[in-house]
Amino acid sequence: MSGGRGPLFRRLPLDLGPLFDTLAEQRPSVDVRLGRPLDLAPERGTGYDTAQLAELVRETAAWLAAAGAGPGSSVAVVKRNHWDYVLLACAAARIGAVPALLSDRVPPEALGALLRRLRADVLVTQRGVLAGARAAGVELTAPAGRTVCLDGDWAGALTVDGLRGGPVPAVRSRGEDEPLAVIHTSGTTGVPKLVVHSTRTLIRRLSAFEARPWPVLSARREDTVASAISFAHGRALTWTVSAFWRAPRTVALLPDSDPATAAALLGAHPPTVLEALPSSYVRWQPLTAGADNPFRDVRLFISTFDAMHPPTVRAFLDATRRRRPLWMQGWGQSETGPLSFRFLTRGALAASGLRHPTTRDLGRPVPGWVRVKVADPRRPGRTARPGETGLLYARTGALCLGYLDEPERWGRKLDGGWFNTGDLGTRTRDGRVFVLDREVDMVPGLSCVELEDVLHERLPDVEEAVLLSVADGRPQPVLVTADGALDPARWRDAVRDLPPLAEPLVVGWDAVPRTATGKVRRHELRERVLAGSAGIGTGLWT
Repeated sequence: MSGGRGPLFRRLPLDLGPLFDTLAEQRPSVDVRLGRPLDLAPERGTGYDTAQLAELVRETAAWLAAAGAGPGSSVAVVKRNHWDYVLLACAAARIGAVPALLSDRVPPEALGALLRRLRADVLVTQRGVLAGARAAGVELTAPAGRTVCLDGDWAGALTVDGLRGGPVPAVRSRGEDEPLAVIHTSGTTGVPKLVVHSTRTLIRRLSAFEARPWPVLSARREDTVASAISFAHGRALTWTVSAFWRAPRTVALLPDSDPATAAALLGAHPPTVLEALPSSYVRWQPLTAGADNPFRDVRLFISTFDAMHPPTVRAFLDATRRRRPLWMQGWGQSETGPLSFRFLTRGALAASGLRHPTTRDLGRPVPGWVRVKVADPRRPGRTARPGETGLLYARTGALCLGYLDEPERWGRKLDGGWFNTGDLGTRTRDGRVFVLDREVDMVPGLSCVELEDVLHERLPDVEEAVLLSVADGRPQPVLVTADGALDPARWRDAVRDLPPLAEPLVVGWDAVPRTATGKVRRHELRERVLAGSAGIGTGLWT
């Protein structure tokens, strides 16, 4: 992977700490609009320019230093989802600390385990997070040196108001291969892993690549770019650097997937480029109706983090008035960044009801940047032939530095510079990647993800279809509908030509546990609905 060459790269701000100082100087015209005020500064409203953001980052760096953070220290952040995760990360990086961004959607027991692994010098959090963990028997403040509560008093914690007023520390730089930030994986199968990235892997490789003036993909000066993701994820850091460097007219940031919030913000600032979690697209699908829907001007939709189902993609492409809108679906992981991309059009999704929907085809790795191979799970050293199912391995210059405090686990994922993604898939003769399942979720002879696509095609009122593997029985479907019900006759018709499945469990949206990125926590869901039942996959590479 040879990223970072050329004049644009030399101009791109590579240091996360003074990022907004640079943007204020060189990209002053970007107008930032928020779905609700930042938890970091609730009194400042929902509109910013880059100079105001730079000021907020400097102020935050000052009170983080007053709390005890400094060069070489770690700052853990656990709070409600919002873009101020990024601003807190910049403030920590500015004073030489390493930010560790943890979602409040991580279950309390797992969150406690992550904080014990981190041993953070400073924990930045909120009362609701602390109270929710305490109710589950977990004291999140115990592993941290000091705790700062963003929204008021908590016994033993410092307040932001009590820390204000100190001098703004000087910017501390770091080596490109030193730890820059710690993020966590989705944790769909248990306690998430803590992924350590550097300036080289996150900024020099990923942000610099995306900041190039790519046709179609890159933001333009006249664009309104909207993002509705988990801002605790590394994607929020790389996206912020690249998106702001492209200097679109407006940046709209949504802190959650609430349809009312989306309708209000995107209605007032209709996006031309929209990136959102797959689960958010699902929740927003009813908003696509009507000529004045909030998505009427989108030219490029982007989805990452999880599988997208064809009916949802089709609904959004049909909602925009653009003649040739595109949907970019990416496949990647926290450890690697994006690995492959596929552009979908209205024509590609015109056919419905097929057994092999097109969204499982995730395109080709970017030539010269990423390599992907398929290996036989029984003999990892043997590369599978085109069309054969195997474990997907990736080779990329954006590969993280490792897992914090879990070197053995990291070692199991590496094979001579190749990273084992833990995904099962195939490669076609012309190099396209088809992802079938996570290995831990696999069912021999079929793809759970493909069958979930089929169920979404045939049962449009199903908001989420999840197929759980069962070692001693048929795969168990769990279906989410608005009212928690489904006509049995429609179910029988939908599965008429599919492999034998158990009778479905039909539930409401809130009955399905999810990660910060909207993925279903299949391990936890299994415990809820199939207590005592084992899956089929080994889970050796999760």
